[in-house]
Formats: sequence, structure tokens, C-alpha cells
Amino acid sequence: MPSSSSPSPSPSSSRGALHLTVTADTLVAVDFTPRTGRRPPGPYRRLLAVPGARAFTAGNLIARLPMGMFSVSAVVMIAGTRGSYALAGAVTATGMAASALIAPWVARLVDRYGQARVAVPATAVAVLGSLALVLCVRRGAPDWTLFAAYAATATTPNTGGMSRARWAHLLKGDAAALHTANSFEQAADELCFMLGPVLAAFLCSALFPEAGTLTGAALLLTGVLLFAAQRSTEPPARPRPSARSPLRAPGIPSLLAVCLAMGGVFGAMEIVTLAFADARGHGTAAGVVLALQAAGSCAAGLLYGTLKPAGPAGSRLPWCVAAMTALLTLPLLAAALTGSLPVLAGTLLAAGMATAPTMVTTMTLVQQRTPEGRLNEGMTLAVTGLLGGIACGSAVGGWTVEHASAAAGYGVPVTAAAVALLVSLVPSGPSNRSSDSRPDH
Repeated sequence: MPSSSSPSPSPSSSRGALHLTVTADTLVAVDFTPRTGRRPPGPYRRLLAVPGARAFTAGNLIARLPMGMFSVSAVVMIAGTRGSYALAGAVTATGMAASALIAPWVARLVDRYGQARVAVPATAVAVLGSLALVLCVRRGAPDWTLFAAYAATATTPNTGGMSRARWAHLLKGDAAALHTANSFEQAADELCFMLGPVLAAFLCSALFPEAGTLTGAALLLTGVLLFAAQRSTEPPARPRPSARSPLRAPGIPSLLAVCLAMGGVFGAMEIVTLAFADARGHGTAAGVVLALQAAGSCAAGLLYGTLKPAGPAGSRLPWCVAAMTALLTLPLLAAALTGSLPVLAGTLLAAGMATAPTMVTTMTLVQQRTPEGRLNEGMTLAVTGLLGGIACGSAVGGWTVEHASAAAGYGVPVTAAAVALLVSLVPSGPSNRSSDSRPDH
């Protein structure tokens, strides 16, 4: 039976740090030194540790969730009561067109007069537009009133852009932290656009057709009020910006062209996937399949934020778009060769993983190239380009599905991504190399 001896103090035992003992033929050292070192916090913990960051982020996420709810809610509400998907689609398309015209103007006012002073009244107008739409639908008002009411919701401020502007203000000069912040914001976008349609569809079907629109309006108003109340993190207003319009800034027009082409990817992918699932008798599963693509992008965005990208953003963008183009060929091959919805879902999950890094890099370039004092306007222009591309991609994708096949429709997002790649490779100005590496504002 093994024997043991009583502990023998070492020379350092007087400090109570190290004790030695012998068990059989083994010398055992026990260190009782208190463990004071802690594991260093990760990049996202450090990001949210910035004073005021958690408060404005919580409000912004509440306000951003309805962005994925309104169009689905409007389509379900109008089609369910008026019996016309054509009318519902025309109303939402009108709202998208109105947003493309009004959103940059609202963003310009935000830059000049401050987020709180502009975002709150602009949101109030948008919420009144949503309530007017519900009232017109319920009361059987003429069709033209639906267009007018939904167009009023175009004053909704770009909440994602305002949040990115706050990060740019708080993290000025810290490129690594700003990269993490942009990745976090992109993941939040994907999460909201993944959960929003699901929540809207559930509310409209489980409660009543207007529930999705009413809930979205309440969340938008509540979130913007909470976000605007965080005045300590708000970027300073620029009542008389001396800088020129972002549209005239070097490199911005080419980025807007990239955004337009990438919007075509998203718009075509959505309608083609809906058609593909419906053609195989699984139309109700289309939302889950599309959610997988958003989930892949969300996960990739969070992972991308923990990495330290090499080189300037302008050099990384073509590589990101090239990876996105390559991965988008997977759904095309899955649809054409297998015709299996589960296989397609797996390829969409993989394809979505290139979306967030591409969008993060694009938004970083928008921040770097937008003139001082006009950041909200610059980022809203990028979002407007995406919306325009989504509308075009939906139209081209729908036409391809109708005149060819759903499987052939997956060639549309591949083509749109290839166009984005070509545009990103074209030199857009001699001054871009220096501006792409300068600190973000």
C-alpha cells in the first residue's frame, strides 16, 4: 500500500504560495497562489464596454427589427383583404421607390441637425403612414389611398446608418475596433431581416392581418425613442457642412454601383428561391430556406469581426466579391443538377457566408470615402443603391423564372455578383488609395 509523508514546506512556503509533498515515489508541488489574471475580453465585449454603447445598441436593434416586417406585413394585409397580390406588390414597390427618393434627404437632415432632432419626427410621420395604411385597408378606402399611406412610411430614418455613424464617432482613429463594430452591425442587419419576416407572418396569421404592421410601427417608434434618448453618444451635428455631396466624392459612385449590383443578388435570390420551393410543393418552407442564407451571413459577420483583415479595404473588396460570386454558383449547381430543396438549403447557407464580409468591407469604404460631416447621407445612399438593386433583381429573377425555370433563375444572382466584381475591379480615382487607408470619421 503506498505511503505518503506529511507536507514539507519549500523555501517559498513562508509566503503561503508553494507546498511540496511526497506520495510513494512522486514529488507533488501545489501552488496556492491566488489567481488574479483573467482571460482578456473578446472584441465584442470590448466593443459593448464603450460607455453608452449598450444603451444605444439596444434601442437601435428594437427599431431595426421592423425593417424586415413592414413589406411582408403589408403584402399579407392587402392581399388578404383585397384579394390581389398585384395590388399588394405595387403598393410595396411604390414605398420602396419613395424611400429611394426621400431617405437620402432625411439622412442629410440628420447630418445637419442631429439624429435626435430629425429621427424622432421622421419616425412619427412614418408611423402615422403605417396607421393610415391599416385604417385604409380596414375601411375599404380606394386603392390610391394605400399608395399614398405607404409612401409616407418612406420617412423612416436609416437606423442602421445612424448606429454605424455613432460607432464611427466613438471609435474615431481605432480601425480595428471600427471593423468589429461594422461586422456587428452587419450581423444585426442579417438577424433582423431573418427574424422580421418570420415574426410578421406569424402575427398576421395567428392574430389578425393588421397585427404585423401595428407591431412593427410600435417597435419602430419605441426603438427610435430609446435610441435618440442616448445623447451622450450622438455624433455632433454639422449645420453648414463645407464638404461636397457624397455623390461627387471620389470612389463613392463606384461603390453605389457595387451596392446596386449586390442588391440585385439579394432581390433575385429571394424570388427565385420562393419559386423553386413552390414548384416542388414546399412553398411554406421557402422562408426557412432563405433564413438559412441570412443565418450563414450573420455567423460569418460575427466571425469576421474577430479577425484582423490585412491591407486596405479597397484592396479587400474585389476578393470579397469574388468569393461571393464563386459561392453563389453552388445554389445554381444544386438547383440544376439535383433539384433537391434540402441540398439547395445547404448551398444557400454556404453562399450566405460571403455576404457579410462583402457588406462590411463595402460599408467601411463608404465611411472612409464619404466627406466629413455627411456620413449618414453617404451610408443611406449605399442602402438606397441596395434597395434599387433588390427591386431590379426581383424583376429580372421573376421574369427568368416565368420564361425559363426556377433553376435557371439562380443564374441571375451569379450574374449580378459578377457585375459587382467587375465594377469593384475598375479604378475609380487616383485619390482612393490614400482615402481607403485613412482613419474613419
